[in-house]
Amino acid sequence: MIDVTVPEHFWEEDAEGVVSSWLFADGETVSEGAPLAEIMYQKASMELTAPAAGVLQILVPAEAPIRRGQVIARIG
Repeated sequence: MIDVTVPEHFWEEDAEGVVSSWLFADGETVSEGAPLAEIMYQKASMELTAPAAGVLQILVPAEAPIRRGQVIARIG
């Protein structure tokens, strides 16, 4: 299993962002480098890409608060 984390460089402060949407459903197969989710911090939107290929397991639902470094999904 590969952890999908919120990259540290997405924002500098130790503040919360949100997964605005997942671009794949839980259980779908993803390719390495494919866009997985839209992450929103303040008014900026960033795209999170898959670090590996495999089956996506979403751990944090859309619209849930997240922090830098947090594991939000796994790819197996």
